[in-house]
Amino acid sequence: MQVAANTMQVSHGWWEPGDIPPQISPDAIREAVLNVRKPLVLVSVDGQAAIASGGKVTLSADSAPPAGCYPLCAYVPSLLPQNLGDANFKADHNLKYAYVAGAMANGITSVDMVAAAGKAGMLGFFGAAGLTYAQVQAAIDQCEQRLEGRPFGFNLIHSPHDPALELALAKLYHERNVRRISASAYLDLTLPLVYYRVKGIRRNSDGVIECPNKVIAKVSRVEVARRFLSPPPEKWLRALVEQNLLEADEAELAAHIAMADDISAEADSGGHTDNRPALALLPTMIALRDKIASRHPRAKPVRVGLGGGIATPDSAAAAFAMGAAYILTGTVNQACVEAGTSETVRKMLVEAGQADVTMAPAADMFEMGVKVQVLKRGTMFAQRAAKLYELYRRHDRYDTIPAKERAHLEKDFFRRTFEEQWQSTRTFFEERDPRQIERAEKDPHHKMALVFRAYLGLSSNWANAGEPTRRIDYQIWCGPAIGAFNEWVKGSFLEKLENRHTVTVAMNLLYGAAVMTRIAGLRNQGVVLPAGIRPCTLDEIDALT
Repeated sequence: MQVAANTMQVSHGWWEPGDIPPQISPDAIREAVLNVRKPLVLVSVDGQAAIASGGKVTLSADSAPPAGCYPLCAYVPSLLPQNLGDANFKADHNLKYAYVAGAMANGITSVDMVAAAGKAGMLGFFGAAGLTYAQVQAAIDQCEQRLEGRPFGFNLIHSPHDPALELALAKLYHERNVRRISASAYLDLTLPLVYYRVKGIRRNSDGVIECPNKVIAKVSRVEVARRFLSPPPEKWLRALVEQNLLEADEAELAAHIAMADDISAEADSGGHTDNRPALALLPTMIALRDKIASRHPRAKPVRVGLGGGIATPDSAAAAFAMGAAYILTGTVNQACVEAGTSETVRKMLVEAGQADVTMAPAADMFEMGVKVQVLKRGTMFAQRAAKLYELYRRHDRYDTIPAKERAHLEKDFFRRTFEEQWQSTRTFFEERDPRQIERAEKDPHHKMALVFRAYLGLSSNWANAGEPTRRIDYQIWCGPAIGAFNEWVKGSFLEKLENRHTVTVAMNLLYGAAVMTRIAGLRNQGVVLPAGIRPCTLDEIDALT
């Protein structure tokens, strides 16, 4: 970071030197800014900015400096990466850093990534969405073995087409003591989600309500956030009691808690997203939280974090400056070596720019018209997915699609006949949800939807596996953050794929946020320094923190 300070003629007091004289050197200023474990004192020496070390600082807005003292231009305190964010969030989850590695589906947020984050004092959520019950069960075993009591979490995604799996996973998480879930893609609360949140709730010996299962919900809409900030709906509690999934006293205590411990305001992210601007979304969510909290002053406050678009020190610093309790990353992690995806995908992400993303129909909510944000550079998935949704909307059965278009689908999309594709899809649902087959046999429109959804679902598997014959069909969940990250690290060691480790990326964002916050503090006192910080190795960060 090149440093050239322009100081305004404003004095906040004075500095009385000790044994070390002030240092005017730009290198000294640079080192002082980067050394976030020490306070920074900037004084004016004949109109030039200088670093003051030791001595004595006196704050005064009116008095002139005594003889032998120097005007105090600016002061910023030490700011370690672990000081960023909400202290209660870190304490409740037993974390060192207010940093969450978000759950990317199909195991892209892998056991390796969750373990790396957890061992570094961060919180990682395994990407359980899209996986089978057995695969999730195996991942729990691995996380328990690797993390040895350190905190971790798993994803629970809204599954409108497979509520049985959603409930089975909610039960599994509770029974296996997975005490944190990332609730994602919820448009409304569901019975499985409420079950997980409330099961095991009790009063301790002091009469305080304790809820063993913690929910961190990703939300982008006010109406959805309001549901997570409020107690569980009575209709779900009543249904759970009737189904013998909850005790009556558990349902009664549930009326005094919020559905979530924390909510992540999800801005313009990869995957499921409403493309919300972070600058508008986070303050709105915080204000909503405060409004609801004012009605329940005795309730435990819900913390609000921010995810979506966080990929540089500047964006991380901005999130914390706006009041984010923690930051959540996803897109940048997918290009890390621990990500459960293919080398081919990682290379594609390393080359991506901010404009190389677009929206495409989602496999899990295809019929509802829900979209996900994906990489468009190097793949035709978005165009092909949009074509399938257009055909689904225009035709009530596959046979009414014009013959030329059907031939195109079977040759380039399915690479088999529609009936062959249906038999493969049928086999999948025989294991997952036989009710879908029964419905499809009676409803040709639904049958077509299942076949189209099969292509959408397989496209992400092809990407994760690096299937070379299907590269043009890769579905890679990705937000514009990847482009911002690539631009920031260009020319540094982090430009290379093999150097992108989850913790290295995370610590650069956190340490960089601390530096940028100190630079902002200087700027607010009339001292302007060039913005920006280069990526650092973990050893360099350790030496400065």
